[in-house]
Amino acid sequence: MDSLKNRALLIGSVGAGKTSLTFKLLGRKVEPRKTQSLHFYDWIIDSPGEYLENPMFYKSIMVTALEVTHILFIYDATKEKIFFPPSFSTGMNKLTIGVVTKCDHKDADIKRAQIHLKKAMQTGPIVCTSSVSGQGIEELKGLIHCSNYNEMRKYITGLKQHVVTFHN
Repeated sequence: MDSLKNRALLIGSVGAGKTSLTFKLLGRKVEPRKTQSLHFYDWIIDSPGEYLENPMFYKSIMVTALEVTHILFIYDATKEKIFFPPSFSTGMNKLTIGVVTKCDHKDADIKRAQIHLKKAMQTGPIVCTSSVSGQGIEELKGLIHCSNYNEMRKYITGLKQHVVTFHN
């Protein structure tokens, strides 16, 4: 994904898999670690989970969102707790993509994760991913290449695997 013109901000709770996903998207190997501050990698901005978990940091998400074209709402399929407020995406005028992480985990509840993402996002695709197996990574990269929701819908219809749905 060289010279990507689009940039993505990853937001999600602590331990949701944002950093692992970042490095999988970039094709780099890294040991998962706690993100303490915003990290800028090529075309990705990785945010600390506390930015989502503490409403006092929402302004940091909003300001950082000005720097990107896409915002990825990261939701860990093994977690029950909801961290995204309802309609959270309406506060940001960016293309949103829901990303369910850890889809291959034995405790994953993908349907629950999709329901929570649909409540947080006004519209956009939702991708089931695994940073371990690579599931959904190429599809996610393809969506980040898209410049609008119509391009995303068209891209999704051409996919052979069913790891992406579109929420209206």
